[in-house]
Amino acid sequence: MTKLKKALQVLLLSPSKLLYIRRMKKSGLFDRQFYLSANPLIHKVFHYMPERHFALMGEQAGLYPNPDFSPHAYLRHNADVAASGMAPFDHFLRIGRHEDRLTKDLPGDWTENTVSVPALRDPAVAQAAYAIVIHMYYHDLWDQFRAKLESLDIDFDLYVTITERKGEDADGLAARIAEEYPRARVVVMPNHGRDIFPFVHLVNAGWLDGYDAVCKFHTKKSPHRQDGDRWRQHLIDGILPGPGTRDLVARFAADHEAAFWVADGQHYNDTQWWGSNFTMVAQLLHRIELTPDEDHLSFPAGSIYWLKPRVIDMIRGLQLRPDNFEPERGQTDGTLAHAMERALGMLAEAGGMKILQTTQLKEAKPAPALPRPGLVSAFYLPQFHPVPENDAWWGPGFTEWTSVTRAEAQFGGHVQPMLPADLGFYDLRVTDVMGQQAALAKGAGIDAFCVYHYWFDGKRILETPIDQLMTRPEIDFPFYLCWANESWRRNWDGLSGEVLMPQSYAPGFATELAHSLVPYFNDPRYQRPDGTRPRFVIYRPEDMPDPATAISEMRDAWRDAGVGEVELGAVLFHIEGESPVPADLFDFWVEMPPHGLVGSDDYLFGGPEGDVMQAGVSPSFSGLIYDYDTVRQTSLSQYYARSLPRHTIAGIMPCWDNTARRGRKAHIAYGANPARFDHWLRGMLARRVPASYRNELFINAWNEWAEKAMLEPSEQYRSAYLSVLRTYL
Repeated sequence: MTKLKKALQVLLLSPSKLLYIRRMKKSGLFDRQFYLSANPLIHKVFHYMPERHFALMGEQAGLYPNPDFSPHAYLRHNADVAASGMAPFDHFLRIGRHEDRLTKDLPGDWTENTVSVPALRDPAVAQAAYAIVIHMYYHDLWDQFRAKLESLDIDFDLYVTITERKGEDADGLAARIAEEYPRARVVVMPNHGRDIFPFVHLVNAGWLDGYDAVCKFHTKKSPHRQDGDRWRQHLIDGILPGPGTRDLVARFAADHEAAFWVADGQHYNDTQWWGSNFTMVAQLLHRIELTPDEDHLSFPAGSIYWLKPRVIDMIRGLQLRPDNFEPERGQTDGTLAHAMERALGMLAEAGGMKILQTTQLKEAKPAPALPRPGLVSAFYLPQFHPVPENDAWWGPGFTEWTSVTRAEAQFGGHVQPMLPADLGFYDLRVTDVMGQQAALAKGAGIDAFCVYHYWFDGKRILETPIDQLMTRPEIDFPFYLCWANESWRRNWDGLSGEVLMPQSYAPGFATELAHSLVPYFNDPRYQRPDGTRPRFVIYRPEDMPDPATAISEMRDAWRDAGVGEVELGAVLFHIEGESPVPADLFDFWVEMPPHGLVGSDDYLFGGPEGDVMQAGVSPSFSGLIYDYDTVRQTSLSQYYARSLPRHTIAGIMPCWDNTARRGRKAHIAYGANPARFDHWLRGMLARRVPASYRNELFINAWNEWAEKAMLEPSEQYRSAYLSVLRTYL
């Protein structure tokens, strides 16, 4: 056909074709945006009249007019239409849609009991720096993929998930891959959740933990696209270019602000790609306390990319299970798998991270190294064992875990109770637990625990863990003490409610307290951060009747006892006490988020601007909900930093949510998750730690489970918070 004849055919349509095009437009079932994006090879002359292209040549070629209609499948499933000679989509518009005719091939159903739980990875087997995960739906592409793997110049661990399909030998392909790659881990799975659920399944099983970066790709044929095979090749070659992959992936892994690496053109950054997915994306993100912006969408398209450990942590935090994914019906939009694709970009944004395309990665300049703090400390709570006082006040056997397990969700997506993982519901009377905690902390870059010390005019409480530690010198548990000098009250806030154990500050209390601490100071594990002076912290110095005199008496008592000078610090509390304390009374101050960082303008619920929570809050809730990310921004602002005493240790918190203690009156930092913590920590290292007291960093806290301020592994995020620290420390 000559060019002139083609042009005339476009311009001079038959009356029947014109009526057909009119029916398409009137029905609203021809998706112009979808058609053009799925078929990028269409000549530009048709960009303004895609219906004409479809009616003239697209339908005959099998191109989809919308995500849910396949012309060829419609003819296969409806023999009468094929026999009639009528255009399949035209038949559907006139008759088929009213008869609920089948419009595409259906891949078959799935049942939950066909999904096996992968075994844990053997820690004795050496792990490569990188992992490559392949999902095989179209088994015939394995030879092509194997050739790609053989061209790479990186060492990697291989994971392959294979879909069970009629007419395909999934077990045979699995055996072949295992023979060709003996170290590969291969899992045969049902056709469920496309390539997304199999990947989530590996994430939840912990198989992808510990890698510097993970590559994910799959057998993307995209039958609804005119250039499906070429597109897949572009997506894979863009992130696995063969020789040269090593340098690019090393550059990607070293960039702390990079979350995804995609082929050129695969960072979609326009709301036109929402489709029918916004509501499902919102529901998905509520699981990790994030809220999507319907005026903004940014995500790695095509589901073929490299991604960082932080994104994997967040995927695990979604706590998705097989039954969250819809049965397979050949859907091309509107499923959880499609929502996940769009939500991934928001997981990156939550951590202040970016999506890099290949050309951008090649051109990016290496980011400057972040400084490591001079010392990293974390507050440590010893209230994980029963004592007679708590038995009397709260019931027999009460410990911190009692409150933790009773917590109830107060809004949609609120993860309560937050439960422990690796260490379980430990009892600190078992001193070996403290050794396990210290090993986890050391592996993440934490140098010392600041252990709360409860002393009430000579009466001790919760002393068993630290006192038993004194008898176990072989347990490596670096620590120093913080006198938690608040009165104990029934409201758990130290400020209101019935007093359960008063702090009366009887005459001579300072000297008596000082002498009682000497045995701990003498323990080799007691920390002397400056190399000479033991460190001691007071939680609420302004509660003491005469802070200056008390501190002077303590220092004199330590000198008399032969300890010498003590490095004395205090916590910056958010409410002033009855006895103001001059800043220079202490050697240093400890910033303790969220104290002092939350203003009424930050409240998402219960604030002066009204309630703006997008997740529904329980009608009985009367507490405060504020934005974690706003707290992060305030913490990093120069204005805030200048308001602190110059000898302040910069502080950070992984989360804050005291629902376990205060129920419907809780104070909650909404949006706290490992990605946001990562973002805050990067900012602290770059902007606050260099000016911090002796370049130190303080974390609130290691194990405040009833306040959800903990670094220890949880059921939701496992060891993600420790992984954040390990990345930078």
